[in-house]
This record gives sequence, C-alpha cells and structure tokens, in this order.
Amino acid sequence: MNETLDHRIRSAWTPQAAGAVELAPQAVRWLTQRIGTFRPDGGKTPDSAIEIPRSLLPSAARADLATVVGAGQVLTGDSERLGRTGGLSYLDLLRRRSAAGLAVPDAVVLPADPEQVQRVLQVCAAHDIGVVPFGGGTSVVGGVTALRGDKPAVVVLDLQRLDRLVSVDPVSRIAVLQAGVRGPEAERLLGEHGFTLGHVPQSFERATIGGFAATRSAGQASSGYGRFEDMVTGVRVATPVGEWRLGVAPASAAGPDLRQLAVGSEGALGVLTEVAVRIRPVPTEQRFEALAIEGWQRGTEVVRVLAQHGLLADVTRLSDVDETAGSLALAGGKAALLRRYLSARGLNRPCLLILGWHGGQRQRRKRALRVLRAAGAVRLGRAPGEAWRRGRFAGPRQRDALLDLGVCVETLETAAHWSRLDTLYERVGTALRAELDRPLVMCHISHAYETGASLYFTVLAARDHSDPLGQWTRAKRAACEAITRDGLGTITHHHAVGTDHAPYLRAEIGDVGIQVLAAAKRAVDPNGILNPGKLIG
Repeated sequence: MNETLDHRIRSAWTPQAAGAVELAPQAVRWLTQRIGTFRPDGGKTPDSAIEIPRSLLPSAARADLATVVGAGQVLTGDSERLGRTGGLSYLDLLRRRSAAGLAVPDAVVLPADPEQVQRVLQVCAAHDIGVVPFGGGTSVVGGVTALRGDKPAVVVLDLQRLDRLVSVDPVSRIAVLQAGVRGPEAERLLGEHGFTLGHVPQSFERATIGGFAATRSAGQASSGYGRFEDMVTGVRVATPVGEWRLGVAPASAAGPDLRQLAVGSEGALGVLTEVAVRIRPVPTEQRFEALAIEGWQRGTEVVRVLAQHGLLADVTRLSDVDETAGSLALAGGKAALLRRYLSARGLNRPCLLILGWHGGQRQRRKRALRVLRAAGAVRLGRAPGEAWRRGRFAGPRQRDALLDLGVCVETLETAAHWSRLDTLYERVGTALRAELDRPLVMCHISHAYETGASLYFTVLAARDHSDPLGQWTRAKRAACEAITRDGLGTITHHHAVGTDHAPYLRAEIGDVGIQVLAAAKRAVDPNGILNPGKLIG
C-alpha cells in the first residue's frame, strides 16, 4: 500500500474515544436509515426512586455470617444490594432503567479468603440460604441474577476481596490467582514477572478470573492463546460439602478430567476461589492490521483455510457485510473515501477482517497474507486494525448511548462446524428478522478452529416502548430455537448458560447429560443453595 493511500485510510478511520458515550450524528442518521425512527425513553430511573424490598435474611443467619467475615462485610443496605442486582444483558439494563422486575438479593457477603468462602457456604447450607457467586457482574445470560428458588433468602457472595496473585512458577509457567482478580489487574500482576495470561474478552475491564473460569470464557486472542478452559491447570473450589482441589500434573489419565466439571459450572457446583493458569512471556511486539474481502461466503472460506493450515493470527475477526457497514458508519471522518476505494478494487460487499499478531510470527503472517491475497483480499494497513484494538472495549458504552436513544440493542452467539456454518448464519438471521421490525442484524466470526467457528450476532431495532422486554425475549427465543433445531449449533459458545439458555440445554446435551449434571449437583450441593435457577435449576 502506498504512503498516500495509507494516510488517507488512516484519516478515514477515526473511531470515537474509548470513553465516549454519544454517537456521532452521521452514525445516528445512518442507523435511522437502516432500522427506522426510534425515540428516546424517559431515561434511567434514579436509584433513589427504586422501591427496594426489605431484606429477608434471618437475623440468626446474619449473625453467623458476621462471625465468619466480620459484621462490616455483611451488607444489607439498599445501595449495596441494588449494586449487585443482575448482570449486564439488555434485559438487565432495561429492568434497571424502569425499576421493574428486579431480583434484589437480601444481603451481600464479602469474604476475605478461600477459607472464609468455605465457611460462608457451610453457614448458608445450615440456614438453607441461597448463594449467588459474584465477580465482575458482567453476565449477559442471567448468570448472576439473585433468584431465591425455594429458599427463604438469597445472598450475593461478592469475591472482590479475593484479589491476590498467590504464586508464580516461572519454570512451569503456571500462576495461581484468586478468583476475584479482574482482567487488567491480572495482567498487571503477571506483567511484573514478565508474563501474560493473554485472555482478553470484551468484558476484560470488569470480569474476573473466577468468572472467566466459571463461564468457560473465550477471549479475543483465543486463536493464539486458547480459550480460558485451555489455560486452566488447576482449581480450588468451595462447596457446601467441603473444599475441592483439582490439578496436580500437566496431563493425567486418572479418570475423567474433573477440572472441566468445575470450569463452566457457573457457580452451581461450587465457588471457585483460586485458579491455576498457564502463562506465557509478554510478547515483545503486537501488530494489528485489517483487510477487506468480497462477501461473507468468501470471507468465511478463507478463514477456514487459515484455521486448517495453522495460519490464524492470535486475533482473527471477520465481520459480515452489515457489520462492516456499521463499523464504517461509526468511524465517521472520511469513511466514504474508503468505501469508494474498495469499490474501485472490486469489493462492493466488503467484509472487514481484523488480524492481531502477538510476538514474532513473521513467517506465519507472511504465509497467511499470501493465502488472503490469493482470495482477493485487499490490505487496508494497520490504521483500522489499531483503531479496532483501541476501541475494542467501547461496545458497552456505545450500547448505553443506543439505549438512551431508544434502540433495542443486544448480542447473542453460537458456533457450528464449518460445513454447517452458513446454514446457521442464515437461519439465525432469518429468525431474528421475522420477529423484529426492520432490525439490523450484524454478525462476525469471533473465534475460529480447525473444525468450525463461532458466530457473534449484534442486533439493533427501534425499541417497542409498549413491551420492550417482550420484544427482545421473543426474538431471542426464536434465535435459540433456530440454533438448537436439528442440533445445528451450540446454544452458547462463550456467554454460558445462566437462566437464558437453560431451557435449551437439554436439546444440546440430551436427557442423560442433564441427569449427569443433576447428579453432580446433588453430590456437592445436596440442599441446592448454589446459584439457584442457573445452569440446571
């Protein structure tokens, strides 16, 4: 790419700053053209105006909990309880804005270490109190909603005080982190020893090590570093029947790998208190760049070829035509110049491909670019790639701005094998468009594997102010039914099950699978106090 063209593209790609909370006027105009007129609602209900039910935590249970963690670490005030009410899904945010249908916990308990977590569970089991483990509160599938189930009260077990790097083994390249360590802090702590975890999901700024493990999280660089479950070498888990420790060797044939029962358990089979993870040296360099490919099918085909020939970048993200158009609209500046340039190169339905390379991978990158060039991809240089990297955590802030404008905005994700990926893509898009009025349905491949890939959908529509909760509930149900019909794809690739996907879990794992999970639940949680209503109820 010549210097003049690179400069023009660089000037065209000027996304909002990461902290911005307003959409550019041209982005609002473009969105109106796509989804029709939308109107703002009344805004978020102030916390002071929300009627919060009184705490139902029995005084005897509160006293016993205070004995374990200290009286100042058992919080029953309105603001503390409201602050741990629900996660960050579109429906969660709507409920907070309207102050309707909120599941407010009866107390917030803040243990200081794994031993206190274990004792808290024993107290709650003795009093038959529900326990909802809480890390960063970023669940978008109802995973941290304080449901009581059949319990007289429910408490949120906030793990924020479990914030230590326990140990680093530089020879084995293993670190042990407490469950409450947030993503940025984990990187800072490990960086002091010259290492990185390399796990960077969009929830990175708030989410915790325990949350990553409990939900089988996948990060943006999973093509290079692996999913979080691939990083876990051991776990320490508190359960009502006793502490559970797993992971003593790099590999084992000592029966099924029970670590994978704890990882992904969503707090329903125990509370993760410490996680041992594989770490890697901090890369000496990072390079983010972008290309454009004509059409979704050609784009997915070339990503498949890269995956099956071991040529994926650490970050490999392919946007479909509509998501690419949305990215250009949000970029503002001289984005029209870039569209004209791509059209002149024969790309009238461009799909944006972001590649992020960590460390010295010059030969792999060279071979990957050769494959992409043969597929007709047009290189756009580093400017749009770096712009994506800088703004990759801005999605939640953009969503807040869209909520203020009166837009229904939510995401869902799935995955399938390559031979069925196009069918899944079409089926989910069709289901969403049938349920919503003039929606903008955007999609990208967020993670690719030798055998298949994930699809991450973002949906925008003018909000139905008469029934905003029902509007998205019906659309999500249609999408989930489309995914699970004929076993086409997984109900969740990395968002977890929570409450939203629980009705569809049986379709994926079968009756026997449900019985296996239920038996494990009875073994470690005979009274059913752990995260009532999640995963398997």
